[in-house]
Amino acid sequence: MTAATVTDRYLLDDDLVADPYPYLAELRAAAPVHWSAVHRAWLVTGYEPAAACYTEPAISADRISPMLAQTPLELLSPEAARAFKIMAGWMVFVDPPEHRRLRAVFRGAFGARQVRRNRPMVQAAVARLATRAGAGSEVVDLLTEFARPLPATVAAAWMGVPVEDTGMFQRWAIQVGDLALGAVQTPEEHERSQRALLDLFDYLRGLVRARRAAPREDLISAALANGLVGESVSEDEFVAMLTHVAFAGGETTSNLIAVGVWNLLRHPDQLALLRAEPDLGPVAVEELLRFDGPSKMSIRHVREDFELGGQRLRAGQRLYVVTAAANRDPARFDRPDELDLRRHPNPHLGFGQGAHFCLGAPLARLVAGSALTDLLAAAPGLALAGGAVRWQPSLLNRSLQALPVRL
Repeated sequence: MTAATVTDRYLLDDDLVADPYPYLAELRAAAPVHWSAVHRAWLVTGYEPAAACYTEPAISADRISPMLAQTPLELLSPEAARAFKIMAGWMVFVDPPEHRRLRAVFRGAFGARQVRRNRPMVQAAVARLATRAGAGSEVVDLLTEFARPLPATVAAAWMGVPVEDTGMFQRWAIQVGDLALGAVQTPEEHERSQRALLDLFDYLRGLVRARRAAPREDLISAALANGLVGESVSEDEFVAMLTHVAFAGGETTSNLIAVGVWNLLRHPDQLALLRAEPDLGPVAVEELLRFDGPSKMSIRHVREDFELGGQRLRAGQRLYVVTAAANRDPARFDRPDELDLRRHPNPHLGFGQGAHFCLGAPLARLVAGSALTDLLAAAPGLALAGGAVRWQPSLLNRSLQALPVRL
């Protein structure tokens, strides 16, 4: 097969949203770095070129500036312009050295040891939500009753959001996630999600000022204790980053849990293995991230001409780093299309690499690992209910619309 024989397909076609892997495998085998006329972007599907994209200086993570270059702020409504400015401050869209300056605010706050201190809170939230998911009904939607609220509940508590505000915080975080990940489908949904981002920013700014006056044992207080907010990082920059933290870990982790449970229930041998050996939880999370992770790709822009995988990429072109394909590259993984919870080593790209390696990876691993093992222990009869599941039509996310299960 050659690049010329590969059909250039729209990645949001229904069959590719449901199961992108066979087509991505064809594309990767023919052209690991492929120009897609349909998407007007390079699709990077091979493991080695995809990994290189995270450290290549000629590639930029800034998705906001190119959009603003096409739509100047003065042509937007005041609300839209303010939302764009907030998103432009998210670390995921900022290149070094600015990225290092911003990330330094959270130095130590997301460390594995600090995250492990939250394990009792995670276990309590898992137990509470597992009980609620099974209350009064044999069939429940595990996504809305468990996988989605759990990470949001943990994130809210960790950030220091008062219990009485948790529901409101969760709604904002979910709507902001829909905006950032391209899940909004109508102008009304876009406006609602944009409003949620502004409301979340204003709320978190008030919380930051409250924690500055009276610190507590939470993420915001720990970050403020570094002394960088107000010095090398402005308060508005800090609050903008917190709006990203509020949704990013929750959305990614909820999809990891939901899709992970779906895959385990479709692979009864691996499900039985995890039930028998719950200590495999951390290794299982890594394999679920590799096999069918919550992020299908990340978007980059070419800052200056360079070569990648034998192709000449030009400044200004768009780049899709398709981690869903790279994580199944047979040149890097043995039996890549098999789910193997004992897989080791497992150098997947589910959390990225380099400067943009996911800041919240330790917390996502903790929450997902606890959710999977504790849920399986609490629900020995867990099984899929109904027919084929429905998927969200998203280029970036691998996310279910619902996950009906029997408990």
